[in-house]
Amino acid sequence: MPEASKTTASCLCGAVKITVSGDPKEVGACHCTMCRRWGGGPGIAVYVGKDPLTIEGEDNVGVYRSSDWAERGFCKTCGSNLFYRVVESGDHYLYAGLFDEQDDFEMTTQVFIDEKPGYYAFANETKNMTGPEIFAMFAPQAEQP
Repeated sequence: MPEASKTTASCLCGAVKITVSGDPKEVGACHCTMCRRWGGGPGIAVYVGKDPLTIEGEDNVGVYRSSDWAERGFCKTCGSNLFYRVVESGDHYLYAGLFDEQDDFEMTTQVFIDEKPGYYAFANETKNMTGPEIFAMFAPQAEQP
């Protein structure tokens, strides 16, 4: 049986190395206020799921619980944003800039498009989702506006 392909990523200083199964290619941009404050611009990430995901240097990973349903990971050494994780499912979105190979990435989705400020725009044709559409997918029922 052939070995499954693996994709690697790391933070700026290399203290955290992440390996995911498969060869993820689809990139999404999040325009929510939290992502823009977290990284200074839209959060551009790749959905990698939850299994198997290995983190080398886990002692260097800090986690910030940014909402009732999600948390964000960062390197405690260099400050690189590492991931957005949905707490209940364990699904991870890794920031696209972490990946060693990015040439085949394709931006397919933009979320919180209703919060995107007017000073930038992507030329890519993407699926666009509003904040309420995202809340309906991820937030517990009690938190939906």
